[in-house]
Amino acid sequence: MRRAHFDIVIVGTGMGGGTIAAALAYSGARILLVERGDWLPREPPNWSPEALFVANRYKAHERWLDTAGGEFAPGVHYWVGGNTKVFGAALPRLRLDDFGAIQHAGGVSPAWPIAYDDLEPYYARAERLYAAHGVAGADPTDPPRSEPFPFPPMPADPYMEELADRLRDQGLHPAPMPIGVDYRPGGRCVRCRTCDAFPCLAGAKSDSEVCGVRPSLASDRVELWTRTMARRIVTERSGRQAIAVELERDGETFEVGGDIIISACGAANSAALLLRSANDQHPRGLANSSGLVGRNYMVHNNTVLLGVDPRRPNPTIFQKTITINDFYRAGADPAFPYPMGNLQPVGKVQAAMLAGAVPAVPKPLLGAVAAHSVDWWVMSEDLPDPANRVALAPDGRIRIHWRPNNLAAHDRLLAAAKQMLRRAGYPILLDRRMGIETNSHQCGTARFGRDPAESVLDPNCRAHDLDNLYVVDASFFPSSTAVNPALTIAAQALRTADHIRREHLALAPHRAAGESAPLPAGDHA
Repeated sequence: MRRAHFDIVIVGTGMGGGTIAAALAYSGARILLVERGDWLPREPPNWSPEALFVANRYKAHERWLDTAGGEFAPGVHYWVGGNTKVFGAALPRLRLDDFGAIQHAGGVSPAWPIAYDDLEPYYARAERLYAAHGVAGADPTDPPRSEPFPFPPMPADPYMEELADRLRDQGLHPAPMPIGVDYRPGGRCVRCRTCDAFPCLAGAKSDSEVCGVRPSLASDRVELWTRTMARRIVTERSGRQAIAVELERDGETFEVGGDIIISACGAANSAALLLRSANDQHPRGLANSSGLVGRNYMVHNNTVLLGVDPRRPNPTIFQKTITINDFYRAGADPAFPYPMGNLQPVGKVQAAMLAGAVPAVPKPLLGAVAAHSVDWWVMSEDLPDPANRVALAPDGRIRIHWRPNNLAAHDRLLAAAKQMLRRAGYPILLDRRMGIETNSHQCGTARFGRDPAESVLDPNCRAHDLDNLYVVDASFFPSSTAVNPALTIAAQALRTADHIRREHLALAPHRAAGESAPLPAGDHA
């Protein structure tokens, strides 16, 4: 075992880890970022549908287990920047009422321990950090804002502008989708059709590597160790303090010490890390006196819906420019007095992308469908259920127990979306429900709250059971809501960073001094 020591050790470089690293980079603390993957190379396959959707070039090569013990390939990507390397760059805020308890068809979505006003200034900071493009007030469900978007909305192709007009004719309110890309004057974004679900060859997408990790590494107080797997978190004898993280790299196991430990591995992997860290003081897993670590796993109810008009080709390049929240709150359908969810286009579907999902269909037919389709993501809230959880199999692999719920709302939303597209002129509608492997919006496995018996983390994302352990990814969500979680993860990461500055770093200014800890052998990050 080889030891080094940092003031802060952050495990994971996705939206939570990269953001909090950037926020603390100039705090004076010595910070270590630990990433199990490597730098994702910028190479021509970044923009190849065949490489991504047929060969799965950048997807993690591991298998998780479902409730029955069957294997599946999870939608996770272990690179610097995590899953944000392939996210769709959608950066919506939660709606104002998402922070309160909401009655759904399938049960109650619980209240958050903080209010929208607590997070609003951090939303504004996160939008600046991630170069959000949008316009305030266009969406009738938009929450109040303290400042406008940093950049104007992404321009829509003529085809999408015409579709938005057809939707307005139906009484709907399509609004610009908040998007994080570098589309300012002189920026790197070229408005290609390989943004959503692709790595960005131009480095123009506002992923965590570009906006969080690389800026933090400009500080001489921050180091990054890649290809380094966190095996467990070590505590001192009483169990109240986390003192080190056990790491594995190239077959070598060693410990790195930290005064503050932050897990930001994603909702499934953070839960797995805490469960693997069980010891005599925490026999059910670290920070798990409530028994809730790993429980209440949520991933949204998602369906891809294609509207096809054989008479009219769709030449759109950048399709993800609008969002529709007319069905987000209760009351949109008098016959269904519950919330339904969010509608937004996905990146323009291409034939090879469809081939990855339905390989038996002839490619010429898939090409014809893709050339004449408009492609939508239908997203509804799934509700927290303690039985839906992350566990560890006997061989150490992640096991996901997940049964989707609140499906009546999702079915209603899908029916409303189909009616919307039929009225807009699409006679052929094709849909596919996403399954357990589509976990890009995973959340809820270490919910935050004020009562230690009912939550894992406090409102600042510190574990109730330990004085210096934080979880800063979507694990903290008590509900999944029905919009993309990325901006909320970033906003809470900034809020938690401010808390750490006040409560930890301000009390120990001497930590700004000292030599840099040694890197493991062979790391040249």
